[in-house]
Amino acid sequence: MDRALYGPTGFFVSGAGPAAHFRTSVHATPAFTSALFRLLTQVDAALGHPAVLAVVDVGAGRGELLRALLEAVARPSAPADPMPAAPVPLADRVRLTAVEKAPRPEDLPGRIEWSDHLPHGITGLLLATEWLDNVPLDIAVSTDGGWRYLLVDPATGEETVGEPVDAADADWLDRWWPTSTGSASRAVGGRAEIGRTRDEAWADAVRHVDRGLALAVDYGHLRDGRPWHGTLTGYRHGRQVPPVPDGSTDVTAHVAMDSVASAGERVARCAYSLVSQREALRALGADGGRPPLGLAARDPAGYVRALAAASAVAELADPTGLGGHWWLRQPVGVDPTPFMAR
Repeated sequence: MDRALYGPTGFFVSGAGPAAHFRTSVHATPAFTSALFRLLTQVDAALGHPAVLAVVDVGAGRGELLRALLEAVARPSAPADPMPAAPVPLADRVRLTAVEKAPRPEDLPGRIEWSDHLPHGITGLLLATEWLDNVPLDIAVSTDGGWRYLLVDPATGEETVGEPVDAADADWLDRWWPTSTGSASRAVGGRAEIGRTRDEAWADAVRHVDRGLALAVDYGHLRDGRPWHGTLTGYRHGRQVPPVPDGSTDVTAHVAMDSVASAGERVARCAYSLVSQREALRALGADGGRPPLGLAARDPAGYVRALAAASAVAELADPTGLGGHWWLRQPVGVDPTPFMAR
C-alpha cells in the first residue's frame, strides 16, 4: 500500500493528483474553505494573534485547499471575525505550507511553501483533510486460529491469508477492533483494518504543533460500530474500483477515529472534540438551512445567493456523502473551549 500510493510511480506522487480521480469537500464547494477560514480566525484569536500564524496542510494533494485559503485570507470581503481585530492583518502574518510527496506544482502561488515533511514548531493550524485514510496499514482476517495478516499480490490483487498478527497489532485489535461487538463480527472471514499506523501518524503530526489546533477530517468509524468486512477500496477516474495496489488507483480505508483521537490526546495532553461534519459546520456558522421565503420578495437576488449557499452546505452535510466525515479537533497548548462544537 505504501509503495502503491507513495512510491516513485505511486498514485499520489505521479499523474494529475487526487482531484482527477475523486471529489472531496475541498473540491466540492467554497463553503468548506469558508468554514476553515472562520476556524483559522478562531485559532488566531486563541493564540493572541501571533506575528507568524502557520497553516500546514498535510496530504495537500496539489495544494487546492491552501490556494483557496490564500484567496480567502487576502480577500477584503472575507467573513468578519467577531473577535477583536489583530493589530496586524491576518494576510500579512499567515504562512502556508503544503506537505506532500509529489513534486511542487508549477502553478502553485509563491506564498505557499512546499515540503515533503512536516515542519517542527507549528504555531497555528495543522490540517489533515482526507489524509489519514491513505496512511498505509495492514489488513487482518479472522480465522479459527485468531487474527492473521491478509496478503495481496500487488499486480493482480489476489488475496491469501498469511501469518498470525504480531504482538503490537494484536494488542491494537484487542483494544480497538473487538470481536465481541455484534454477532457478525465473530464470524470467520471477518476483516479488520489495523489502525496502529494511523494512530502513530496522527500522534506524530500533533507532536509537531507547539501551540494551536490540529484538525483531521476523514471518513471513519467508532469502536462499537466497526464494519465486519472492513472498508478497503480503490478509486480511479471518479469510480470505485478494486483496491489493487499497483499504483494506478487510490487505495483507501476508513479511519478508526476514536483510536486516532486517543493517540493525539496522549501527545497533546488536552481534551479533543470529535463530531460529525454537519455538527462542525453548524458550529462554524454554516448550518445549511433554507433562507426565509420572505427574503425572496424583499431581495430576490439575495435569496438566490442564500439558497445556493445553503445547497452547498447541504452537500457537505449529507450523511450519505461528504457529510459522513468526522472532524477531529485536537487543541495543543491553548484553551480548548473555542474549538468544541456548539
